[in-house]
Amino acid sequence: MTLMGCTGHQSLSPATRRLLAATIASTLAADGNDNLVGVTSLAEGADQIFAFAVLAAGGQLHAVIPSNGYEQGFQSVEARQTYTALLDLTANTTTLGFDTPTEDAYLTAGHHVADNCDILLAVWDGQEAAGKGGTADIVSYARDQGRDTRIIWPPGASRG
Repeated sequence: MTLMGCTGHQSLSPATRRLLAATIASTLAADGNDNLVGVTSLAEGADQIFAFAVLAAGGQLHAVIPSNGYEQGFQSVEARQTYTALLDLTANTTTLGFDTPTEDAYLTAGHHVADNCDILLAVWDGQEAAGKGGTADIVSYARDQGRDTRIIWPPGASRG
């Protein structure tokens, strides 16, 4: 079994989303096996792209939900609907004990993803985190834990 986690930016340009879908699919094909499990919080952007790629590769999803009411933190109706659809397709779900979505909840969820995977894919432009629990924080934590962390930021990629 390969446990592959994902952390990454939420706001991505449409062209970057397409680049990432192809890059993540290639990475899963190269590193995954017949027992692929994707560990993700199903956040907008990188997490949702990763989740679709895992499912397309025949893998299963393990969702790490940061808090009760997590879906209320999504900025768009489309992202919230995508989250709900992906959540319905998960094989396993872990909901953390936070009452509401907060930066502490996001940080803890990111740590949980990193702690529960063999490989962490980080869709990251190398910049500092915009808020506590952002991609840079999770990459730093995963590296400190000795986790196999692979940065994905294809040429031409940009935040949306």
